[in-house]
Amino acid sequence: MHLNENTKIVGRRVILVPYEARHVPKYHEWMSNEILRELTASEELTLEEEHEMQRSWREDSDKLTFIVLDAEAYSRDQDEIAAMVGDTNLFLHQDPDSQQPTAEAEIMIAEPDARGKGFGREAMLLMLKYAQSQPQLKLDKFEVKIDMDNAASLHLFKSFMFVETRRVEIFHEVTLERPITPDWTNWLDQQVDLRMQSYQ
Repeated sequence: MHLNENTKIVGRRVILVPYEARHVPKYHEWMSNEILRELTASEELTLEEEHEMQRSWREDSDKLTFIVLDAEAYSRDQDEIAAMVGDTNLFLHQDPDSQQPTAEAEIMIAEPDARGKGFGREAMLLMLKYAQSQPQLKLDKFEVKIDMDNAASLHLFKSFMFVETRRVEIFHEVTLERPITPDWTNWLDQQVDLRMQSYQ
């Protein structure tokens, strides 16, 4: 969506920037990794298809994405491509049962050397805080769908007070949800500061 196309979010360890065409070749390189595709339930795409996907992320009103940069690496030479470590996404939809406006969240730290440093945690917290602070999104809850074997992601979202609501053995998938309540919003405010800057 166009909501964040001019927005950069600056955290302590990570910087979130809109997904631009120049980021696609490195993203495509990441997604050539079969294990990453399995963990993210992604299909292998050609470079041209990846460019089409990037355009759809920008144009579609139900998708929101940021590329995750290593803030320290970016501070050295201002090279976004070299500093890229992953991405975070939201898919917006109506919950089929409750009809609540819902955002399905995703986080991927694709660079092996960038894992275990808190990048994924901070990036996801920043994305959640950004989304719930945008009145035009009118969100009532967040949800995640995670492979049962992805212990790191399950642990991460449970630490965000997401609760398991569904387990689908045939897809090997667990769904966790987090209603956006005043208490949880206050907790989120204590985790990260949302510092937004103009992005060109």
